[in-house]
Formats: sequence, C-alpha cells, structure tokens
Amino acid sequence: MLEIKKYGAIDIGSNAIRLLISNVIVEKDKEPRFKKSSLVRVPIRLGADAFVNGVISEENTKRMVEAIEAFKLLMNIHKVVRYKACATSAMREAENGNEIVDKIFKETGVKIDVIGGKEEAAIISSTDLNELIKGDNSYLYVDVGGGSTEFTVFSGGKIINSKSFKMGTVRLLNNKKSVNKEIFASVEKWIKKNTKDLKRVSLIGSGGNINKLFKMSGRTEGKPISFIYLNAQYQFLKQMSYQERISELSLNPDRADVIIPATKIYLSAMKWSGSRKIYVPKIGLSDGIIKSLFYNKL
Repeated sequence: MLEIKKYGAIDIGSNAIRLLISNVIVEKDKEPRFKKSSLVRVPIRLGADAFVNGVISEENTKRMVEAIEAFKLLMNIHKVVRYKACATSAMREAENGNEIVDKIFKETGVKIDVIGGKEEAAIISSTDLNELIKGDNSYLYVDVGGGSTEFTVFSGGKIINSKSFKMGTVRLLNNKKSVNKEIFASVEKWIKKNTKDLKRVSLIGSGGNINKLFKMSGRTEGKPISFIYLNAQYQFLKQMSYQERISELSLNPDRADVIIPATKIYLSAMKWSGSRKIYVPKIGLSDGIIKSLFYNKL
C-alpha cells in the first residue's frame, strides 16, 4: 500500500525566506522517501537590518507578514498536513524579534520558532547527510547562512564536535574588516583543533551559495568540487563587478554579492582542514525540518 502526504517547512533566514513543500512517500517494508514538490524563495534580507541596526525595519516586517500569509495559502492549496516555521540568526539577534514573531502569529496564525545555532545544526544533520557520512571517513560539514555558519566534524559516522559562528554572508558584507578578520581567526583555530588528528577530511557544503556554485560547475550530482576549481571560481567571481555577476552570470541580485564571502568561507574551511574536495548534497534547514516533522522530532 502506497501513502503520500505533504509536509511543509518555512525557513526564515538572514538573506531570504523559503517555503519547501515535500511529498513523503510511504510504502510497506520500504524506507520513507522524501521528494521535493515545491520551493519558493523570497529575498527579504533581514540580516541587513538586524546586524547593522539591531532591529528589523517596519518595511521588512510588513514583507515578512505578507510572505508568511502567502506561504500559508500555498500550503493550503497543496494540502499540506503538517508544517513548521523556524527562524535563525537575524530574528535571534533583532531586538524586536519576539515582537515580530507575536505579530506574525496574530495576523497569520503561523507560529515561528526562533532556534539557536546548535539546534539548527542538529536539524540539518537529520537529513540525507547520513548517506554521506557512513564508514570510517572524516568530514567537515559547513552550512553557510546569511547570519551564521554551522561547522560539524564527523568521523567514523559520528559527530565529533560542532559549533556555530557569527560568520554569515550578510553579516560579513556589513562588518568592518577588522571584525571579519577576528571571526576568521576564531574559526581557523576551531577547525584546526578539531581536525588535526583526522586523515583525509572532505568537506560537505550546504546553503544556497554552494548549491549555485555546484550548478555553475556542471558537475554530475554526487560528484565533489575540487579545491582547485573552487579557488579558480572565487578568483573569477572577484574580478567581476556586482552588475557583471548579474548580467553575465544571471545571478539573482541578492545572490550576486553574498556569493563572494560564501565562497571565501568554504575555501578557508577546506584549507584549514586540509580538505581537497567538497561534496554538495543540496540539503538545508528546510529539508531537516520536514524529516524531523515526519519522525516526530519537532
């Protein structure tokens, strides 16, 4: 007997807000299958408010309410049976974050959970990441967001250590150079300390920017990107202006600037861990929310 139900996940990030709707296919004596049905991304850059001014503006609050209302309507049309909305670092750090959560609930009926970096990493690690980390190999998982980056070290199929750093792409764009230098130094120290005894570490990258870089590489799904290729791409992107990245590479305006600091984070992580390749399984917080919902972990 075949049963198909739809689940929804709302991911309120620092660079964009996303709605993922997935079909969960359940057959007797088989593992459940999770198949993406619809993904909607709205570029509301909350981090530009939260990390610079400490509060989310009235304009972006209004846009958020409208986006969540639209997401709710879409989920109704898709006949989603269960959904969950999670917000990350921008909403966490905004002084009016809780106020906005209350406002959205009052106006849309959608309850938003503002989650911490460790919880975010735990939700993401419940995804198909398990397929990659089997065996005795060692991996450094790097999830780059707009406000923070989560690092998790896996070895022998187990989590060795994990940490969230305030090293997001939107934040890096708005920080002073001296502040960014300090953050990179802290991350370098943590990665080197936690990977020094591991052999042949490979990176696993998640986030919209590495997904875009992977698509641009033309690699076959499941095949890694090399350090050499990623570094060459980084130098190429840096030489182009913001306008050229939009007109010549067809990057979205809200992707064309953050892709530079994102690539720098992945390259730095590869260098500090001694990794020569990065796998891009195209997973993220939204996927983790849906799996956690299905298995009643949220």
